[in-house]
Amino acid sequence: MGRRPVVGRQGPRAHAAVLPKEPSKKGLQVKQVRSSSGHSDSMRRTLASIGLRHHQQSIVVQDTPSIRGMLIKVRHLIEVTPVGEA
Repeated sequence: MGRRPVVGRQGPRAHAAVLPKEPSKKGLQVKQVRSSSGHSDSMRRTLASIGLRHHQQSIVVQDTPSIRGMLIKVRHLIEVTPVGEA
């Protein structure tokens, strides 16, 4: 018999941030909504390189391909909105 999964837990995809399709000239508002504790060191370093140092911190970053790659890596820990809508 297999183990029964915990009800209500869908994994990291259920909490993943959705990046805007079109690049924003004003930038992106990024907020860390989940803690980095319990995650790998590379994810912690990625959050630090984006500029997020604390849980619930919110910053504005430029919309570049390298930043988008970092945001995709930690998308289950953050929320992303374009600056004009925030």
